[in-house]
Amino acid sequence: MSTSSQPKPASPAWSAEIFAIPLEQDRFLVYAPLRRSAFVANARVVNLLADLKDDRQPDAKTGDVDATMEFLRRLEILDAEPEIPPDTVFSGDPEPSSITLFLTTACNLRCTYCYASAGDAPSKSMPLGVAKRGIDFVAGNAARKGLTTFEVNYHGGGEPTANWQVMTDSLTYARAKADELGLQPPIASAASNGVLRDDQIHWIIANLNGGISVSFDGLPSAHDRHRLTMHGEGSSGRVMHTLRQFDAAGFIYGVRVTVTSSQISQLPDSVEFICAHFSTKRIQVEPAYQLGRWREAPSAETDDFVAGYREAQARALRYGREIFFSAARVGSLTNHFCGITQDTFALSPDGNVSACFEAFSEDNPWAKTFFYGAPDNSKHGYRFDLPVLANLRQQAVQRRAFCQGCFAKWTCAGDCYHKAVSVTGEAEFSGTDRCHITRELTKDQILAKIGSAGGVFWHEAPEKRPAPLPEKKEVSL
Repeated sequence: MSTSSQPKPASPAWSAEIFAIPLEQDRFLVYAPLRRSAFVANARVVNLLADLKDDRQPDAKTGDVDATMEFLRRLEILDAEPEIPPDTVFSGDPEPSSITLFLTTACNLRCTYCYASAGDAPSKSMPLGVAKRGIDFVAGNAARKGLTTFEVNYHGGGEPTANWQVMTDSLTYARAKADELGLQPPIASAASNGVLRDDQIHWIIANLNGGISVSFDGLPSAHDRHRLTMHGEGSSGRVMHTLRQFDAAGFIYGVRVTVTSSQISQLPDSVEFICAHFSTKRIQVEPAYQLGRWREAPSAETDDFVAGYREAQARALRYGREIFFSAARVGSLTNHFCGITQDTFALSPDGNVSACFEAFSEDNPWAKTFFYGAPDNSKHGYRFDLPVLANLRQQAVQRRAFCQGCFAKWTCAGDCYHKAVSVTGEAEFSGTDRCHITRELTKDQILAKIGSAGGVFWHEAPEKRPAPLPEKKEVSL
């Protein structure tokens, strides 16, 4: 009599990088970032996952184990195709189709927390020829690459509109260059402190089709404590005048709120003030950077900031708005926090190439780290220091050992490199106080995703998952 045996079923196999994030009362947030999956579990499920990871067969006597495993398969945590990390790497000479012009280090304000210390040193302003050369370069790259247009962004270690003639003339030139090359008009955007003349406001509305980010701290009392004119007067009235003009025209703009340690308690009221009085849909909230004039000030990168941010977010949601912190962005999947690892092409007033919006001048303490190019001997080109550029490209999150065990790594992407080197130098990254803020706010966003999906789990189908972030960075005026 012959017998036959059935093949032994294959053991369930992990198919995702997952994190078990402690919550309260023996509850854990189980999160698979690259699967865009998450759910809240008890310790039993976390232990089951640990068994599966270590290739230990779970006890199948209880029926709920089978149900749990089927649930994990549904979320692509078990027995799915391999994950594909967003591991993009740049190489060779850069060919940017976007330019940021640091038009000037001059400023009409003297903000107490200015990271650039604008106005403390003799100012530099960009000549039109420097702007034209950069525009020629990126427009030519766009045409060669078969793109439909290119970008022109206005930023700086001061207020870009302080170099008004070059700002307006350079955009006129960029449009003419686009027409000459058969491209659509460029996408133009800017960052500003919002203290503008009416003619400037009207020009911005008519010409900056990519919008503008305005630094405004909400409650006039909070804003005027730090954002002062050269004569020591508060600037909130003039900024609010600008925002009202934008609203009346239906112009798209964002607001950037800077929070000092002493004003964290006012953050919820400040955000509610913005929501109640203005139409912006994008409100960025950041602790004041301990750079420039604020280098020796008390840090706002604290648990109090997290608590204040959460209350501010709740207030914003009552108005149908959301606030955001630059490194907490569950809506993204990327190995790049910003453009410094993606060949950002930003020109100083002297025409040299920086990868970082905060390294806007050759006088910056970290200029040798972030400046990687200069005009060459031709009329239009640039020469690049490829070793400097290679170091910047290597700062993508997959090459940071400290970040590998962090559940936020594929969304935060290592946070701001300039802030990191300002804290720890160019030694191996070992984290900053911002890391805690990022983790807490990212956790909040994951839980909100679960809530919006019905309260049991969150899972996005592959075709709905986000593409890598474009070459952008938060505004830090």
